[in-house]
Amino acid sequence: MTAETGPAATTDRRSKVILQETKARRAEQQDVLAQSRRLLSVIQSSLEDDKADDIVVIELADKSSIADFMVIASGRSARQVGAMADHLREKLKAEGIHGVAAEGQERCDWVLIDGGDVIVHLFRPEVRTFYNLEKMWGVNLVPVAGDSELGATSA
Repeated sequence: MTAETGPAATTDRRSKVILQETKARRAEQQDVLAQSRRLLSVIQSSLEDDKADDIVVIELADKSSIADFMVIASGRSARQVGAMADHLREKLKAEGIHGVAAEGQERCDWVLIDGGDVIVHLFRPEVRTFYNLEKMWGVNLVPVAGDSELGATSA
């Protein structure tokens, strides 16, 4: 048995294959994350255009497999929350995201929009305070002095 065909060569070939597969998976994950970030940008832009309050982005990629990002925002009234949800669904559809599911649009106290890699929660302020999703996901929000916006974790 020569060194080129022995156990060492087989192990070396396996190592190279594993390394190539790992690199390919990392590249694929980076592509998916880049697409998620682009989608996140569209969502943030839509919410900012609709004058959403206290927009918070939570990165879930390392915490959960349900999505890469979660966006939480508030509207001042049920009517504003409903309008933000409608506009967001239209913009996601324009981006090629089909079958965007929305729950809670009947009352518009809390609307959940499943954009695939980005999940969006739209609340009226008192409902958002009651459920406090940011705390559940371990995000510490500190108001900036003299500003009603949220601290470093907000968008």
